[in-house]
Amino acid sequence: MVMASVQPIRGRHPEPIPLHDHAMDNLRYIRETMERAGSFTAVPGWGGVAMGLTALAVSVIASWQTSPGTWLGTWLAEGALAVALGILAMWRKALAAGLPLWSAPTRKFVFSFVPPLIVGAALTLVLWRAGLVALMPGVWLMLYGAGVITGGAFSVPVVPVMGGCFLVAGALALFTPAGWNDFWLGAGFGGLHICFGAIIARRYGG
Repeated sequence: MVMASVQPIRGRHPEPIPLHDHAMDNLRYIRETMERAGSFTAVPGWGGVAMGLTALAVSVIASWQTSPGTWLGTWLAEGALAVALGILAMWRKALAAGLPLWSAPTRKFVFSFVPPLIVGAALTLVLWRAGLVALMPGVWLMLYGAGVITGGAFSVPVVPVMGGCFLVAGALALFTPAGWNDFWLGAGFGGLHICFGAIIARRYGG
């Protein structure tokens, strides 16, 4: 006759989870929550100053161009350089702070900032085909300002203010003679980047 094994009425208690694992899980949850709710603080300060200095130099170079094509090419090259400088500066600032560059606040900032720039690229092609090159500076400045404002909603408070200043500069560029275009581009992409870049570097780090 086979004897049935005696089993306890209450099941065996699982091994207790070590306190260290509990603490690590809590810290991970807190860090991820703060990351999702935090602000994008990797806005480049000194990187913005560098972008402004190159824009000032290009505003002078562009004013020497005698054809719309070379003028446009000069400013498009400056735009590509500015993007490269901005990404490099953000990467260096995030690295220095020990933060991931592609964090939740960064994604919010980028996905809000980039769409107006895409619209600006499309309108640049439309204006070029229509022969309305003189309208490009105002459109560029205003759409860049719109992007800075929307992206700045997830960043430090001074960023949306900078975007508003770009909107004003763009509006003035649209309603002043075409001969002022390089001045407004230099004042906007040059002067505003230098001014606000210095403020951001001083208050929030480079």
